[in-house]
Amino acid sequence: MTETQIDFVKYCIKNDMHKFYTWSSWLNVRTKVLNIDKNECQDCKAKGLYKRATTVHHVNYVRKYPELALEIFYSGKSGQQERNLVSLCHECHEKRHGRVYDSASALTPERW
Repeated sequence: MTETQIDFVKYCIKNDMHKFYTWSSWLNVRTKVLNIDKNECQDCKAKGLYKRATTVHHVNYVRKYPELALEIFYSGKSGQQERNLVSLCHECHEKRHGRVYDSASALTPERW
């Protein structure tokens, strides 16, 4: 990411995360990740199930790692390349964040 992009992400974190999730740079990366994962939830797929992905999850949260906000991969602890952005269904995304899934729950910022 460029310094300008990182500065924009930091601005969004401080002022309005909705701007990040509607930013064309994010939407382009999001589309690319969904295409890589064939629009399938990767957590369901790991269990042998199929469910359509509706969210792209940041393994390294945007608020904590703004410099990775648009990065599909990152260098893990072992130095190996790992996924930073993963396609998930809403239920699995909620689980990844430690929230109890409720189909009637309010939208999260990522689903705007």
